[in-house]
Amino acid sequence: MRIAYLDCICGISGDMTLAALIDAGANLEQIVRGIDSLGLPDVKLHVETVVKGGFRALQIEVEHPEQNAHRHLADITKLINGAEELTKSQRKLALKIFQHIAEAEARVHGTTLDKIHFHEVGAIDSIVDIVGVAIGFDLLGVDEVVSSPVPTGRGRIEIAHGICPVPAPGTAELLKGIPLVDLPVEAELTTPTGAAILKALVTRYSALPEMTVEAIGYGAGGRDFPDRANLLRLFVGESTTLPESDEVIQLETNLDDISPEVIGYTKQKLFEAGAVEVFTTSIQMKKNRPGVLLCVLCRPADLDRMEDIIFTETATFGIRRSLMQRSKRARQSCVIETAIGQLHGKLGWRHGERPLFTPEFESCAKIASERRIPIREVYRAAEQTFAEHLEAAFEQHDHDHDHDCGHDHDHDHSHDHDHSHDEDHDHDRDGGHSHDHSHDHDAGHQHDHDHSHDHDGGHDHDHDQEKKKKKKKH
Repeated sequence: MRIAYLDCICGISGDMTLAALIDAGANLEQIVRGIDSLGLPDVKLHVETVVKGGFRALQIEVEHPEQNAHRHLADITKLINGAEELTKSQRKLALKIFQHIAEAEARVHGTTLDKIHFHEVGAIDSIVDIVGVAIGFDLLGVDEVVSSPVPTGRGRIEIAHGICPVPAPGTAELLKGIPLVDLPVEAELTTPTGAAILKALVTRYSALPEMTVEAIGYGAGGRDFPDRANLLRLFVGESTTLPESDEVIQLETNLDDISPEVIGYTKQKLFEAGAVEVFTTSIQMKKNRPGVLLCVLCRPADLDRMEDIIFTETATFGIRRSLMQRSKRARQSCVIETAIGQLHGKLGWRHGERPLFTPEFESCAKIASERRIPIREVYRAAEQTFAEHLEAAFEQHDHDHDHDCGHDHDHDHSHDHDHSHDEDHDHDRDGGHSHDHSHDHDAGHQHDHDHSHDHDGGHDHDHDQEKKKKKKKH
């Protein structure tokens, strides 16, 4: 599995991320073509080599005419969807980042998504950053993005709504669920766009993961610090751990004073918020009181949101946490055509094994109801059809590779897949099925944006609209 690691030495911003992607090998010409297809007049992307704290890096500068208009989410969506040079995956990732920003903005200002208008993050240079980052990650073919804990900086900055502490409200909203570290620098080190990129892409936060490094990119911020290099470092390579494992957090609380209906409602809200699993167990509590153990499995990035729901809905006095490593089958959604109709299900496999198929209950129940047959017959038809197609697929695979003694027949993600590296990967398998493989790198991250400049992490913000040329500064 191809992996990217964001080493946030001095925070993260949109221009630093774009510069690091280009330095790590993302094709600059393709990025420029994608940005040009947005139709923004007289916009130019300048890339130069600089030295920060004694280390070479790339720095991004966006040149554009004066602008006065503030854009709504609908305006930016229309702009991105109309860019013909962008692929489906690139559009989807760019819009996902803006969606996080819009949700944060709406939450901070107590309004709705359709009424939110972007200030600095809706500016041309920020649009260029976000679209460029979406293109860059797509070009590098990254399957998973991991990040170090993130420094925010200290002090105060001036934004469109006045002077705010670092991190400013929108940025802080975006950083919910992300592990932060204190770096004693009086500057804005992580910008709203940088925080939104983390929320849209990063699946976990840790030290440098086990990987074989193929490329390292350095993206520079605009400001120089006396005791540290103002850089974002990006590692790109192949993971050396099995893809069939991850980390989850288990949350537990004992309940004995609420009705079953409230527990059911809480479970529903937890699932809607992105919980991996929610279940209950009957227990005997102190003084022989009958109670319920509520257990939630969630991704580390979703911890705060899950705890908020549990505390709010159950009024519990405490929640226990455990970080767990989980072994699992790789999986993807799929659809099969049977003699009794189209059925949805999940395909699961482990390294070197043939895949398993599990029909979705709702899909089976629908056909059983429409055809007035027992649901067990629907399940039987689904499993039989899948088994026939799977056998045919492997026979064809063996025939195609009969004379290739050196070929390693591996039936996980690398098995005859046409990767488009979208968040919805369309895979053609030999069995003739078209599977919608959804890799959501947002593991439930729901975030937003702040009005502060994305291009000045740690630099005094200059809102002078007379400037024709705006340097991206972090």
